Amino acid sequence: MNIALCSDEVYAVNDTVRQFLEAQGHTVQAFGSMDSQQTEAWADVTRSAAEAVAAGRCEEGVFFCWSGTGAAIVANKIPGIRAALCTDAETAKAARLWNNANVLVLSNRLTSPDLAKEILEAWLNSVYDGRAANALKTIAATEQRYFDK
Repeated sequence: MNIALCSDEVYAVNDTVRQFLEAQGHTVQAFGSMDSQQTEAWADVTRSAAEAVAAGRCEEGVFFCWSGTGAAIVANKIPGIRAALCTDAETAKAARLWNNANVLVLSNRLTSPDLAKEILEAWLNSVYDGRAANALKTIAATEQRYFDK
């Protein structure tokens, strides 16, 4: 799978996640400090990575920012993105199963390398189960209503 990976700052957990994804056989498309090793504007980096997922250039995304909140907010402004800020494996699993989330957002500040691996394992091993099909239709209709103006 081709996964967009972005961060606005360089943190050790970013490299851990990149190495974990690549070791699992995924291709990583880097954005922001993941590519430049320099601090980048978090909103711009996140928007670029989310647009790559929405356009289908990447199948999914793993995004970082200091708290994770800003990246989740920006990513969710892009039609077709369902970004979930996750702080544990069970939340990541639920985001996939019930919300068909296509972007995992993690906090650079709070996510240790070991926790990141646990969250990624849950994320990658969980598949949308279809139970929220009506909710996903509502999300898509909401995007059309507000973003197509």
